[in-house]
Amino acid sequence: MEYYSTHIGKLIEELGRLPGIGPKSAQRLAFHIISMPADQVKQLADTITAAKTNVQYCRICGTLTDAEVCPICANPARDHRQIMVVENSRDLAAYEKTQKYEGVYHVLQGAISPMLGIGPDDIRLKELMQRLQGDVDEVIIATNSSLEGETTAMYISKLIKPTGIRVTRIASGVPVGGDLEYIDEVTLLRALQGRTEL
Repeated sequence: MEYYSTHIGKLIEELGRLPGIGPKSAQRLAFHIISMPADQVKQLADTITAAKTNVQYCRICGTLTDAEVCPICANPARDHRQIMVVENSRDLAAYEKTQKYEGVYHVLQGAISPMLGIGPDDIRLKELMQRLQGDVDEVIIATNSSLEGETTAMYISKLIKPTGIRVTRIASGVPVGGDLEYIDEVTLLRALQGRTEL
């Protein structure tokens, strides 16, 4: 049985497609949007459209940005000889919140997962290896402590070891199965400081 008009039902359905938004949250958001002034709704819609149109991947590290090169890669004060490898832009943002890491990043845009059919060629490993042709002293592997993250870390370590570049892994202050984006800054900082050779 339909409780709402077609437009409300469609809005709830579309909002419910977003990650982490269940039916009740979708309904709450839909009613909030409908009760907002028209100019605010238009601004929200325009902002979403503009982000989708203008946001792209940084040509160096692969994070989301609205320029060809992200602010981190463009910053000459960052240590470009130290590269932290993360799975996605949310993980990069989590480390940036610590305000203690001064190197640069490489965003894989995923992790190796044979169960999901994601192999080494499906993530940004070739781009990482190309970056290592430059002046790089250390690669810090900061993939999640999941089966996929550990598999990816070991694969990257085996790729890089022959180059002679130091390869480290963040310490296990990060709980197994935990996603970096949900972990507090202190735990992330301890994991970074306690990284180990691979």
